[in-house]
This record gives sequence, structure tokens and C-alpha cells, in this order.
Amino acid sequence: MGRRELREQIFKLLFRIEFNKPEEMAEQEKLFFEDDEKKTSEIDHEYITEKYARIVKQKKEIDLMINEIAEGWKTERMGKVDLTILRLAVYEIKFDEDVPASVAINEAVELAKKFGQDGSPSFINGILAKFAK
Repeated sequence: MGRRELREQIFKLLFRIEFNKPEEMAEQEKLFFEDDEKKTSEIDHEYITEKYARIVKQKKEIDLMINEIAEGWKTERMGKVDLTILRLAVYEIKFDEDVPASVAINEAVELAKKFGQDGSPSFINGILAKFAK
């Protein structure tokens, strides 16, 4: 699986935390991979689960960072798709040294085009541009 596909899978798994209790997420993760149409390789499975776990571990800090930067918006008011994309991208910008900020922003905008609403790409881009400074 390419990086873009891996990122999309992480987004889809991360999106589930908006609808499930923390204690349910182990089961959700299991179901996520059972439903996997592409049958993720062992290496990709490990990459997805490890990065997902690191993002969840940093979620509170990431949300605080988003709340500080997003003028007029709080994470509680954001659409769940946009918020999940922002969490993934902010994690990559601030905590993942393997992903350049410009790549994280570009990939987040692409996810927003695919999964978000009409205004999602510009919303995501505007917020993440502030993180890249």
C-alpha cells in the first residue's frame, strides 16, 4: 500500500473514535481490519495500528493545539470528518518527523476533497497553514 492509501486507512480508523467509547475501540479496530476489502499486509497493518495509537495517545494535546489555532472554531463545533483530518495532519506536522509539513497539508486537503464537504479543503488548508509557520 502506498503512503496515501495508508494515510486514508488511518483516517478511516481514527474516524471511528468519534462514534465509539474508548473501551470499544479495540473491537472496532478488529472489525476495521476484518472488513478490509484490500486485505492489508502484515507490515501495513502494523504501520496503521501503530500510527493510529500514537495519534490517539496525543489526541488531547492535538485538540488543544487545534483550538488555539482555529480562530472562531472549537473542535466541539467542527464536523467530524474535518476534525479527524485535522488530527491526523497536526499529528504529522508536529510529531512525525518522517512527514514534511507541506506533504501533511497536501494530503489532508486531498482527504478533505474525498471525504469532506464542499468547504472542507479550504477550511483544512487554512488551519494547517497556521501550523506550518
